[in-house]
Amino acid sequence: MDNKTDTLIFPLTKGRFHPGDAPDAWQAWYQDDTWETVRLPHDWSVTLPFSKEYSSGTGYLAGGIGWYRILVAPNETWRGKRIAIHFDGVYKNSRVWCNSTYLGERPNGYISFSYDITDFFRFDADNIISVYVDRRELSDSRWFTGCGITRKVSLVISEPVHPVPDGIFFHTPAVSDAKASYTVENELVNHTDSEQTITLTNALYHPDGSIADSVSAQATIPAGQTISVTTNGVLQNPLLWCPEAPTLYTLKTTISQGQPYLVHQMEVGFRSFTFDANKGFFLNEKPYLLKGVCVHHDAGCLGAAVLPAVWYRRLIKLKEMGCNAIRMSHNPHMPELYTLCDRLGFFVMDEAFDEWEAPKNKWWQGHNVYPPRNQGYYTNFPVWHARDLTDMLRRDRNHPSIILWSIGNEIDYPNDPYCHPSFATMTGNNDANKPENERMYNPGRPNAERLAELSGRLSGIVRETDCTRPVTLAAAFPELSARIGFIDPLDVVGFNYKEHLYAEHHAQFPDKPFLGSENGHTLRAWQAVTDNDYISGQFLWTGIDYLGEAHGWPIHGSGAGLLTLAGFEKPGYYRRQSFWSEKPMVHLLTIREALSRTTAWGETFDDAASCEFAPASECWNYCPGEQVVIKCYTNLDEVELFLNERSLGIYRKNPDSDCILLTTAFEAGALRAQGTVKNTGKTNIETDNLVSHTLYTTGSSCQLQLKEYKCNCTGIDNSSEKLHQIEVTVLDGNGRRVYNDAAMLQVTIENGTLLGMENGDLSDITEYRANYRRAYHGQLMLYVLSDTPDAEMTVRVYGETLQPAELRIPCTDANSL
Repeated sequence: MDNKTDTLIFPLTKGRFHPGDAPDAWQAWYQDDTWETVRLPHDWSVTLPFSKEYSSGTGYLAGGIGWYRILVAPNETWRGKRIAIHFDGVYKNSRVWCNSTYLGERPNGYISFSYDITDFFRFDADNIISVYVDRRELSDSRWFTGCGITRKVSLVISEPVHPVPDGIFFHTPAVSDAKASYTVENELVNHTDSEQTITLTNALYHPDGSIADSVSAQATIPAGQTISVTTNGVLQNPLLWCPEAPTLYTLKTTISQGQPYLVHQMEVGFRSFTFDANKGFFLNEKPYLLKGVCVHHDAGCLGAAVLPAVWYRRLIKLKEMGCNAIRMSHNPHMPELYTLCDRLGFFVMDEAFDEWEAPKNKWWQGHNVYPPRNQGYYTNFPVWHARDLTDMLRRDRNHPSIILWSIGNEIDYPNDPYCHPSFATMTGNNDANKPENERMYNPGRPNAERLAELSGRLSGIVRETDCTRPVTLAAAFPELSARIGFIDPLDVVGFNYKEHLYAEHHAQFPDKPFLGSENGHTLRAWQAVTDNDYISGQFLWTGIDYLGEAHGWPIHGSGAGLLTLAGFEKPGYYRRQSFWSEKPMVHLLTIREALSRTTAWGETFDDAASCEFAPASECWNYCPGEQVVIKCYTNLDEVELFLNERSLGIYRKNPDSDCILLTTAFEAGALRAQGTVKNTGKTNIETDNLVSHTLYTTGSSCQLQLKEYKCNCTGIDNSSEKLHQIEVTVLDGNGRRVYNDAAMLQVTIENGTLLGMENGDLSDITEYRANYRRAYHGQLMLYVLSDTPDAEMTVRVYGETLQPAELRIPCTDANSL
């Protein structure tokens, strides 16, 4: 009897890298001794200096051509197995060789793909995987893309009879508290030269590891063929997945050919959901509002090569804010992010494209600064769209967090490039500065009516692959799109920044559910959700600042987020928390009265109460007697404010205002806001509780605090390396953060490697590879990898006039990726 082994997955975490072209590097015998050894995933763009000569749209960072060479040592136990190499994403235009044999190309930089290398694998020598990356088009995107093997690479060893890549589909046709039916579709391939009869078993395990249910089926697979085997089961009294309790079961798929071997394992969830055209979104028959944010894929100094633990920290902060939904704008993201959303309880809108068969404007001299460039995915769309979309669906369809498939973002943006004779002029959401001729109808542009045919085609691809979730898209110009059939094929309609059209289009399409697929941060935009039951929720632009889409040098990113690039809370975070969080909260911010009528973009308001984006800060350091505007964000009925224990009064928030506002003369000391959470008998609160927040007048900076952020990403990434996220804070003599400090800080590390330093300052163009960076609002983030698992790592941070700080991290305390 042959010895059968479980499918094995080995992460490939090291490779050699060469910036620039090396035309002969595809050959296995090519000498790459002088190449740099890099960790994978890897983004070469953030290792290079910022420069104004590059594109503002993609963050003023370089692109070009790059080559990678990955060495894979043979293992005798793999003889007779199938060997594949899997890439989670390579940006972009990748070409791959194994031992000088060309395997294929993938233009799309966000799509996961695999190559079977069994026939080219050598057991008498090391195997060379050569990867060519071409990202010479710097203006190929409206946001930062990164360059290189930006996501995980794995070697997959399996038996000759095994599931095809992403060939297992778990779904739940009927779910209730009492029982849930489930279906597992299995696509199996037989790589042998003879017919094989197998027993397939899909076993469900409870979160505690005990068996929950098991279903089996027998099948015969002809030689060299692929078949589909479906099993159905019923689980009694299932624990349902929801944001408050995101319960996950483990599905283990085994094949028996004399003896069983594990071919796949994944986490799955039981839940039912529906979008009702009149009542909104329901999960497990309970109504929910989607309190969502859009996110891009980078993490500042790490570029696009983001490790799962970084996303864990970000998601936890968003969840604490009251967020329960994530829009993956505007492309498939790293697989680990979806797993984290499953585990932490986020709803997900998964999105495929930002561009179809015609190019959008790409700004390279600053946002909306003409002329644009028009590079991008559109040149690949005609040939690759069906495969790219299908591969995204197949990869992600087992995640219980995903509730929507989006086929596109703002494809119908007016005059960019589509237009229509029904509008003599068309202006989009943020292009008021367009030249007049760019707003006018031009019959030479693509006719927007073409979009209806494409929308129908892409919706059909989705339903062929997964009919268990609705199809949506993010419409930018519904004034036209609703007339030409663009939104007709959709199950759920997403509007970007067009809240004023909700009522009109709900009446026009009474059977279609609506939501805000991309929204501004105003209170009015949120009230458009809370005031209309037929709107399922909103997705703010954005949850986190991101590189690219910059307004002009030296600004190299977008500040639209509620968290900075470093993952620290911005003032708007607490404002949104007061709208969304069910946990009682109070938070104070202050503004000089002279600035209180000016937003961060220089706009002015007649009413200070409407200054939703005025440049407030967590600071109580002003000139004696200076008039200061106090903003108090809260979800409590009333709050009392105190200045040095002297009451400034009890205040209630106006329903039409985002906060409590008052003006007072500054005096040094402590400013406190305090509210009471009453025991109503309807909650778990046994007595009245006080909720408060205090701002203190701080002294001069004199010391540093280093604090490691602990996270739990067990089982998400098999990497043996350890990531440590260290938050650096500048403090005064009383141990309080000095909000306005921008000290230059330097880092040294023993037994570790500095991956990057990020402060969140979008105007700071210090090279990301440097071991120094200024604090921003008194904070800085360090990303450090431990090099020696069995040795203590020491991190030291220095700053002029500041007492140095040291953090020792024992080898047993490292955070698993």
